[in-house]
Amino acid sequence: MKKFKIIFLISILLILLIYVSNITSLPDNLILFKGEEINLKTAWGLSISNNNLENKINQKYEVMQTSTLLQTDKDYIGKTSVRLNLFGKIPVKTIDVNVIENTKVVPLGDLVGLKLYTNGVLVVGMSEISGVNNTKYRPYEKTGIKEGDTIVQVNENTVTCTADLLKYIKDANGKEVSIGYVRNGNFEETSITPVKAKDNSYKIGLWVRDTAAGVGTVSFYEPSSGIFAALGHGILDIDTQELLDIGTGDFVTTSIVSIKKGEKGTPGKIQGSIENGQMIGQIYKNTEMGVYGSLKNLSALNINSQNTIEVALRDDINTGKASIICTLENNRKEEYEIEIQKIDKNNTWDNKSMQVKVTDQRLIDKTGGIIQGMSGSPIIQNGKLIGVLTHVLVSNPAMGYGVFADMMVKQMRQVH
Repeated sequence: MKKFKIIFLISILLILLIYVSNITSLPDNLILFKGEEINLKTAWGLSISNNNLENKINQKYEVMQTSTLLQTDKDYIGKTSVRLNLFGKIPVKTIDVNVIENTKVVPLGDLVGLKLYTNGVLVVGMSEISGVNNTKYRPYEKTGIKEGDTIVQVNENTVTCTADLLKYIKDANGKEVSIGYVRNGNFEETSITPVKAKDNSYKIGLWVRDTAAGVGTVSFYEPSSGIFAALGHGILDIDTQELLDIGTGDFVTTSIVSIKKGEKGTPGKIQGSIENGQMIGQIYKNTEMGVYGSLKNLSALNINSQNTIEVALRDDINTGKASIICTLENNRKEEYEIEIQKIDKNNTWDNKSMQVKVTDQRLIDKTGGIIQGMSGSPIIQNGKLIGVLTHVLVSNPAMGYGVFADMMVKQMRQVH
């Protein structure tokens, strides 16, 4: 009997864990296009209700889970909320929903340069310091600071760049300083005592960086807002492999120096120069779904705001033929044929919504398929923007992934 009670209790706890995990995994807010529908994976017994949205339950059970079909009314625009209920009566969560108009954009595909300036200084490494007495010191030990943290304050003075950090450490003249830093979006504080090194300068043993630069493909421009989107994925720090938390950034023209062809097991890449790049606009956000900013100099990319196309809803996307636009030789944009092989229309969490294959022999001859620098190339199908290239399969450079265009537009709305 006692064993049965233990098994019963464990079963109840497991069921509770399933429900709690499912509820917390659902987003607190959603952005939907007018008329769009989206499947939310909900545990059995959970349903959504709201007067402004049409909601249906798709009765396909998968290990105590159903797909809750959340569909916007074809005429509704604006902010509302939906309530997640248990067994139709017990409210357990509210999801804020912003229903927006479908938009039109200008697909681009231009190779551009990106200069990013971090919000504070990023810790990218640590090293011992040889003191004036030849003793080895590690002043960062037991401070809690790790690689990937961003230092934003010293003694409550704002740190915007490496020069700021060096100045405040020097001004402390060997006295303990308070350090404010950010980790995973949370502000933390600690203290550290600088060490006098052999060159008589004061150091704390942290390697930091305040800038990053590279090249990539700009995906599209939205004339109604003046916003551009690029890459389809975030820019990671080369040392920490964490998403770079930027304060500001510049968007500049670039010129192609060389193209390294992709091979099985070795990704290719486009090498570009941004030294003499012409300013195009400013970057204001680096996210997992791409880089976003305001475009000021349309003439630099020969953008005609009249050449807009619709951003496709997911139901408009099909497997089969499509094309991408990218810049390779002589900084000239060209359109190349690809094939959409797989589509995950319920994907709302990452930038691998579609699996694609390069079928255009011209592109295979030039690059071997998808290479670094092509991320952000717009994907066109039936005259609509359906997505953006994001990744290449290292095992087969002709294969890769794309993110839905609607996800980038929604991200654009969140960060603007």
